[in-house]
Amino acid sequence: MPTELEGLSPRASWRACRARPERSAHAVAVTGGPIDVTRADGVVTITLARPEALGALSMDLARAFVATVDAAEDDETVRCIVITGTGRAFSAGGDIREFAAAGERVAEHIAELAGTMHRAIERLAGSDKPVITAVNGVAAGGGLGLALAGDLVFAAESARFVMAYSRIAAAPDGGSSYFLARLVGLRRAMELYLTNRMLSAQEAREWGLVTRVVADADLGRVTAETARELAAGPTRAIGMAKRLFREASGDLLRSQLASEARAIVESSRTEDFREGIAAFLAKRAPSFRGR
Repeated sequence: MPTELEGLSPRASWRACRARPERSAHAVAVTGGPIDVTRADGVVTITLARPEALGALSMDLARAFVATVDAAEDDETVRCIVITGTGRAFSAGGDIREFAAAGERVAEHIAELAGTMHRAIERLAGSDKPVITAVNGVAAGGGLGLALAGDLVFAAESARFVMAYSRIAAAPDGGSSYFLARLVGLRRAMELYLTNRMLSAQEAREWGLVTRVVADADLGRVTAETARELAAGPTRAIGMAKRLFREASGDLLRSQLASEARAIVESSRTEDFREGIAAFLAKRAPSFRGR
């Protein structure tokens, strides 16, 4: 790996990465922060690189992620975007330890975090470039929304999908309410939120959340092969198709993301939310009082 790139800002890392000649036999990589970025054959792979925190969406990760998505979207040589995780999780959602550390400023913290991730999700959904999410493990909370933002969603057999919001008295974000209502319908979406039912990879495929389930050992290979095929495809036509499909199902993602951001911030101001965070960190059952 090119260790001289470690520690650069996302934009500086992208410029340094792009300056290196891209060859199919040698992927260009940027590592050393909350995300890793690899470029090869017109494909950019963004890896959430916080395995010790189950890919939790910290503020640093969110800022690096949106900057990398912006750079990939603005780069005409990029023709497919892949998003994946590392370790046991794709992403466990918002970093609850950061929520706790924010104290009385938790609502402001969540507003900035949700706004940052929502900008990235909106760009991915509106991109001409095909987006693949390769779910290597648990996708929960905001991580679930990010996983569902892919045009194709590949899941390892060990992957699991759960909303998890009601455990900490939070409203959904990350586009999860938008994607779930369209993919599985209102009844099942409500069931997932109210009961925190965890879906296996096979169940997620049967429900329509996942495009394909593959063996854990094959996830990287299958994703890379498909991404190379898509990167060689008709990018502009793909973009037109993406917009048509979204418009056909009601193109409300931007307004839904704004509503989600308002709702999760409002929920973070409740007594139940504070109890949910405390219970999560103490690894005990919460005692909610409905206020």
